[in-house]
Amino acid sequence: MNKKIVDIARDLNLSPSTISKIVNNTGRISSETRERVLKYVKECGYLAMSNARILSSKKSWTIGVIYSDISLIGFEHPFFSRIFQSFKEYVAHYGYDVVMIVSKLGSNVLTYLEWCQIKKVDGILIVMGNINNPNIIEVVNSDYPCISTDIVMPNLHSVICDDYQGVKIAIDYAQNLGFSKIMMVTGPKTARSFYVRTEFFEKEMKLRNLKYTQDDIITTDGFGFSSGYSVGQDIAKKENLPELIIVNSDVIAYGVIRGLNSMNIDVPNDISVIGYDDIEFSENFTPALTTILQDTKMMGERAAEELLKSINLKLPKTQKITYLPVTLIERESTKKKI
Repeated sequence: MNKKIVDIARDLNLSPSTISKIVNNTGRISSETRERVLKYVKECGYLAMSNARILSSKKSWTIGVIYSDISLIGFEHPFFSRIFQSFKEYVAHYGYDVVMIVSKLGSNVLTYLEWCQIKKVDGILIVMGNINNPNIIEVVNSDYPCISTDIVMPNLHSVICDDYQGVKIAIDYAQNLGFSKIMMVTGPKTARSFYVRTEFFEKEMKLRNLKYTQDDIITTDGFGFSSGYSVGQDIAKKENLPELIIVNSDVIAYGVIRGLNSMNIDVPNDISVIGYDDIEFSENFTPALTTILQDTKMMGERAAEELLKSINLKLPKTQKITYLPVTLIERESTKKKI
């Protein structure tokens, strides 16, 4: 009985995409691996004929990954790197490889769509991106199944955490601690999450009749520690200090706390700080950071599950948002009002 590509890949401890390239005589594979596979294929009766080529579904067993880095931090960013790793492990379990979609192939400049067509990917994960990027718009509007863990736009399935729930939980917690003078520090609003969390913050503050001005919402000039540090110093110079600061990123929150510290403002004794994400270092920071947990493992796995479903069932493209729950992790950067 003829074996399927996934069976051969499992037997030889190789990926299905590698078997596909060898049987179809494409890609760069070592001669040793190629000979080993072809010998096994012949012995087990796998026929590389037109009606039995590498699966009737014409899969490449490859997922393309777009990381259009608007943060300028790259895959070193602890939040998005954990999502990607979780996604990669999930699809690998089902026989898929992941490859980065780039703007250059050798000396040739390509659009993301052209790159996908050359590599014959089965689907696309957009880890992070800009909805105004024409390359991303073109890919999302193409026939390729796409999913994102960051952006929201027509024809795209997005798996994201519930930002409204996160902001509400943070403000609930602040009020339970006895605080009413609440400030928000957010990253650049070119990022969807920072933009919507700021909107939700204003909405909730109004609904709860909590006084705030536009001076109580500060947007950093970047996504990293140094941007938070300078904002923390600026906050420390204010006449009327906030009682609690909600920061829309753990990395930026680290900077805010250190900036406050440099101006002799103690966290949490003088000002409490809540972060957002619960990246791995947050519990080891001093003080350990109270934060809104976004489950990156769940996000990566759910995105992988939904993309594979779309690939295998050939689902029609439509805009869909899957919201995942968030929770508050209480640590040492917050303290009840005396």
